[in-house]
Amino acid sequence: MQEPKQKSCCQNSNNEPQSCCSNNEQTTVSLNSSATAVVSAPSTTEVEEKASCCSTEPDEPAPAASCCSSQSADKQASDCSSTPAEIKESSCCSSDSDELETVDSCCSFVTAKEPVGTSCYSSSANESCVISTTNKGESKTAVQSPSANLVQYAVSGMDCGACAKTIEKSVSKMQGVQSVKVQFGTGKMKVATSDEDVLREIPRTVSKLGYGVEQMHTRKDKGEIYLVGGMDCGTCAKTIENHLRTIPEVERVEVNFSTGKLSIAHTSDQDMIIREVKKAGYTAALASKRNRLDAEPAKKSIDFGTLSVIFSSLLLAAGYGISFLNAPSIISISLYAAGMLISGYKPVKSAYYAVKSRSLDMNVLMSVAAIGAAIIGEWLEGALVVWLFSLGAVLQTKSVNRTRNSIKELMDLAPLEAWVKRGNEVIKVPVEDVTLADIIVVRPGDRIPLDGEIVKGESSINQASITGESIPVDKTVSDAVFAGTMNEHGTLEIQVTKLVEDTTIAKIIEMVEEAQGKQAPTQAFIDKFAGIYTPIVLVVALFVMVAPPLLSFGTWGEWFYRGLELLVIACPCALVISTPVAIVSAIGNAAKNGVLIKGGTFLEKAGKIKAIAFDKTGTITEGKPKVTDVEVFVGDKTSLLQIAKTLEGYSNHPIAKSIVNYAEEEQISALTGDNFLSIAGKGVRATIDGINYYAGNRKLFEELNVTDIPGVIEQLHEQAKTIVIVGNETEIVGVICVEDTIRNTTVKAIDQLKAVGLKEMVMLTGDNEKTAALIAEKSNITRYFANLLPEDKVTSIRQLQQGGHQTAMVGDGINDAPALAAADLGIAMGGAGTDTAIETADVVLMADNLKKLPFTMKLSKKALNIIKQNIWFSILIKVVALVLIFPGWLTLWIAVLSDTGAALLVILNSLRLFRLK
Repeated sequence: MQEPKQKSCCQNSNNEPQSCCSNNEQTTVSLNSSATAVVSAPSTTEVEEKASCCSTEPDEPAPAASCCSSQSADKQASDCSSTPAEIKESSCCSSDSDELETVDSCCSFVTAKEPVGTSCYSSSANESCVISTTNKGESKTAVQSPSANLVQYAVSGMDCGACAKTIEKSVSKMQGVQSVKVQFGTGKMKVATSDEDVLREIPRTVSKLGYGVEQMHTRKDKGEIYLVGGMDCGTCAKTIENHLRTIPEVERVEVNFSTGKLSIAHTSDQDMIIREVKKAGYTAALASKRNRLDAEPAKKSIDFGTLSVIFSSLLLAAGYGISFLNAPSIISISLYAAGMLISGYKPVKSAYYAVKSRSLDMNVLMSVAAIGAAIIGEWLEGALVVWLFSLGAVLQTKSVNRTRNSIKELMDLAPLEAWVKRGNEVIKVPVEDVTLADIIVVRPGDRIPLDGEIVKGESSINQASITGESIPVDKTVSDAVFAGTMNEHGTLEIQVTKLVEDTTIAKIIEMVEEAQGKQAPTQAFIDKFAGIYTPIVLVVALFVMVAPPLLSFGTWGEWFYRGLELLVIACPCALVISTPVAIVSAIGNAAKNGVLIKGGTFLEKAGKIKAIAFDKTGTITEGKPKVTDVEVFVGDKTSLLQIAKTLEGYSNHPIAKSIVNYAEEEQISALTGDNFLSIAGKGVRATIDGINYYAGNRKLFEELNVTDIPGVIEQLHEQAKTIVIVGNETEIVGVICVEDTIRNTTVKAIDQLKAVGLKEMVMLTGDNEKTAALIAEKSNITRYFANLLPEDKVTSIRQLQQGGHQTAMVGDGINDAPALAAADLGIAMGGAGTDTAIETADVVLMADNLKKLPFTMKLSKKALNIIKQNIWFSILIKVVALVLIFPGWLTLWIAVLSDTGAALLVILNSLRLFRLK
């Protein structure tokens, strides 16, 4: 290799080796037309959004071909430029259309299509990165805006990788799309564009292809997260949202009452956001990097509320006592007024900002009722209204915080610090400062701080925090371990594989919080109903205050009082929180028991499921089949196993792995093969010594017109074994029989599901009829579908749905993606071992068995019942209160007590979901 004729992009001005693109320094290095290195230092945002020479996230599409991996710093310690002398110029940046193949240089590339000149330059931090190429007199310039957004979409309906490629090609042709990547495994599409019109057009383009698509919100989209204290119900969250939206610097805001969190994108400083939240009568604090729930904001709110209730109650009691003495009435009135001011400060303040942002919440209605009572001289009534309202708010906040504590308990499981090996020392550092590939030391009895892989030692790990199962699992070198799990005994050295924000438990927490904030269909309906109900009752209240006195049906004071009572009744607080509190409680309890439910919609669906379809391999059975028989028809056993190992060595299917493992136990080596092909649902093919060999099921060889099927194959079928036939296009060489064992937890789980009320349970398998029947019988499953191709499983699901059953599909979340998508509810097992399962399913059983499935279905059904109870109870209280107003039997303070009491009872009823085990 000759020395390059000009400076490499991986060298500095002193010809010393350096990284092409330094992530830490956030610089972009490129070459101009004279091969002089040009370095621009864009802002952090620009580094994330514009075409970067080096990709910082390997799973995201790079707008331009990446030159130097950010993870290859060790390789960059030498002269990276090893370009042949005939290459006149090279560049770190290239356009997608002229993507270059790498040779042995981190920044220099050689292909037959390589352009003669390539340059990437940036004149300032605020300008676009211009990528220019010149090839045989032609020129092409691509400009990527520094404001380009990377947007994620969830795509459903993809059956294979070809579907992903089809979508990718169609979207990439859209004008304004700078890059696109579709991942079949996770069902995600990532698009880089700065054109808002394109973002609106993408879903239509994908839908025309026959796929479902929905825009997702990534962590980057969420902006800053604040913890908010003092919210009593969903209307408080709306008040904060509406107030913050009036601020010009706020670009996007969302307040989640269920989790007590504020998500906001803004251009102002953090102190301003906190001040504005406080103006609305609530407290706020910025959440930490690892999203730990800081109880400080809520704690301050509860302390203030508690003190105000105590002081105002003393003033009310004193005023009421003095009213029985011969003291001037002004003394009692003053005490009542002071009590109103102390306990009513926060509600009135919140009411002011609610009115300012054009919201009608409970604070507004209660403030009007209290002030109105004072105007007509009912000072005791007004003071009682405010005091009861404040007391109810304190109790509701305390109760709601209990529902949020389920997530806080999960967060508290992972240690804040880790013991890290640095040279010959072991030092304690914050988990945020631990990097990938660091070696951490975990002593017996300590919790593991980060996800990783054991490199030294062995122990038993209690994974209850992840899987919900308290029985320790034996772990040794090369086994994966998870943050928040307990090391029972033995000192372990663990190589970190995920940063603190990317650990399995962090993903669970993030998804649970997102799930708790998603509206279920019932909740959406209730919110719409409340939006209509409140203004109608408010108009009726104003009519009651004015119309009867004008028509001489009573005094102004009498009807004004009844109008105030209607104002209090107008608040649908209990009704509004009847659904979200139950959903938060159920999802939180599920998470503590190793089940991830991705939202109220799926919780409600799970409660309505009437039929469940199970994939056989890896779900009903262990998914670790073993070879039981080898029958040779041509040649000998060694040659048969050599061919089989060569064929199956290319496959990841459990049966293929079992055959490869058996051949290795027999010390059989593989042959040289090429032209490997996986034939979906039938088998595999490869060319060995110029001959096409196949390994698969009977259907595969029937299609090859190999009709001479030995009789022993029929006999083996009768024994209900899974048979892999090995042969070529003219004859069968032999057969290998494998058998899988049923999981120990399967039969018990099936029986428990029947006890919960699920009568229709079906097994789906690609095995033959005899094997399917035997496995179904041993598992207590009464119905099965055999000889299924992957697409046939989707047909089976739809057949169950056409029978009037709400159907769930249970699989591993990877091979069953089409069936999981087709079912009303997709349930994946083994979420602790794969990110794909967490991403693809609606419900994830973190343990690799069915043990928690009966609990999930029981919890969902109970949650549905409690939601119905809450709704009917809230409506009944309102109806009774409305009926009692007009005869004059309902007083103002009783109206407040009924509303506050109803909300409190709804919360307490929802908390019963935490007791379900």
